[in-house]
Amino acid sequence: MKLTSFDNGIRLLYSYDNSPVVYCGFAINAGTRDEWTNEYGIAHLIEHLLFKGTNKRNSLQIIKRLEEVGGELNAYTTKEETFIYAVVPHKYTERAIELLSDIVFNSVFPENQIKKEREVIFEEIEMYNDTPSELIFDELEDLMFTNSSLGHNILGTKKSLSKINSSDCINFVKRCYTTDNMLFFLHGSIDENKFLKLTQKHICHTATKREFSRNSPNPYLPQTVVCNKNTSQTHCLIGNLTLSLSDNNTSSLTLLNNILGGTSLTSKLNLAIRERNGWVYAIDSSLNLYSDVGVWCIYFGCSESNYKKCIELIYSELNKLTNKTIPDKQLERYKQQLYGQILINYQNKENYILSSAKIALHLNKAVSMERTFEQIQQIRPEEIQTLASQLFDNKRFTTLKYQKYSE
Repeated sequence: MKLTSFDNGIRLLYSYDNSPVVYCGFAINAGTRDEWTNEYGIAHLIEHLLFKGTNKRNSLQIIKRLEEVGGELNAYTTKEETFIYAVVPHKYTERAIELLSDIVFNSVFPENQIKKEREVIFEEIEMYNDTPSELIFDELEDLMFTNSSLGHNILGTKKSLSKINSSDCINFVKRCYTTDNMLFFLHGSIDENKFLKLTQKHICHTATKREFSRNSPNPYLPQTVVCNKNTSQTHCLIGNLTLSLSDNNTSSLTLLNNILGGTSLTSKLNLAIRERNGWVYAIDSSLNLYSDVGVWCIYFGCSESNYKKCIELIYSELNKLTNKTIPDKQLERYKQQLYGQILINYQNKENYILSSAKIALHLNKAVSMERTFEQIQQIRPEEIQTLASQLFDNKRFTTLKYQKYSE
């Protein structure tokens, strides 16, 4: 991968792949943590509206521009980023770049489309509320980042969305979609010189600069909250703050999380609680790393009768990692497992380039898979134990539990 930039501040992330398909798009350092209190949900609403009309195209023309040649146009919003990208046959790369530039820089946010998309998002909110195993993750972060910009849902609320108009959208884009906080990425069989010519032609716009800085989260205060929900199963999240995306020890953190409750069936939590006891269908641990802070958490769903037993066994597994150093040979096996997972994930080219673009956007560097392997190989057992003792301090845990309404 190669990272360069235009004079206007837009960075370019290029990687060659001998494939008939090209992935390209914008990664914009703007998300829900950049919303003002009267704008909750606007970043995600804008993501919808980018496909609904520009100065020269209506919504149907935008949709048809790539789909009529078999391509796809996609977007998503997080608390810190908005991605707008395309997947197209190689020969239509310029068509994709021109369209992406048009919708990012020239969208008009018509009021009739805002009204329509607002209703779509209302349905999305209702669907999300009906999925407690997903909703609980956002509500945990709301607790952990109380009264901070990271502490509100990406979708917003029906009340906040109902007040947003076209002028609000235009002002948010002007404030947050600045060229010094944008990156354009491409992964595919396009020569680098051609890539530079195409981007120079279509996205080398006038320089704009962000005039605000993000607020750091408020001091963290652990909480334990129990909510009565219309659910047949008890859902629980146990979380703590952890390293940020920019920390030098994120490779150690990733390995520790993979050992504890990663995607494999041999993770410590899965073996102890599901395989040996059958108390849960799903249990895992996960990381959500932001530019200046991170969230680590354990999720499980079980019957209420097994809840306390699950908690006790989870704490037991955490204590083992805190109090005992993993033997060198065993740690080497865990590293080999993580290497394999990374290699397999790399084959999903879309996930790979989006992940790489996120890192380049925030850290201003291109990270190779080879460098990632080198960092993992250098991890020592003592580093894992030290990190575990910091992360698994139960005095700093925030616990959120959904339980069935009492009769």
